[in-house]
Amino acid sequence: MMTAVFAYLSLVAVTSCACFIAYGLDKRRAAKGGLRVSERTLHVLAFLGGWPGAWLGQRQFRHKTTKLPFRIVFWVVVVSHVAVVGAVAYAVVGFPKANPGGTPLPKSKG
Repeated sequence: MMTAVFAYLSLVAVTSCACFIAYGLDKRRAAKGGLRVSERTLHVLAFLGGWPGAWLGQRQFRHKTTKLPFRIVFWVVVVSHVAVVGAVAYAVVGFPKANPGGTPLPKSKG
């Protein structure tokens, strides 16, 4: 279980760094008129776990912060990522089960 959590957090860290760098590169290329990083690439990186780095990159580089359609898709991607991770966590761990037969759980002292 802890291995899966560590693997997921490592994935988020790596993709966040990649996404942060992608936003910086795209901002630099936008200013210089170079080949841009596509919005699809930015959204895919965010969905794969890089959304914290994407959010920080947007703030740090002041990039893609005024384009409303991009921001809407970005937050849909973030919610989708969190929903997928939550669904996988629920499928793996689940919630505690109630006592079979409907008997009440014992009350805790305190």
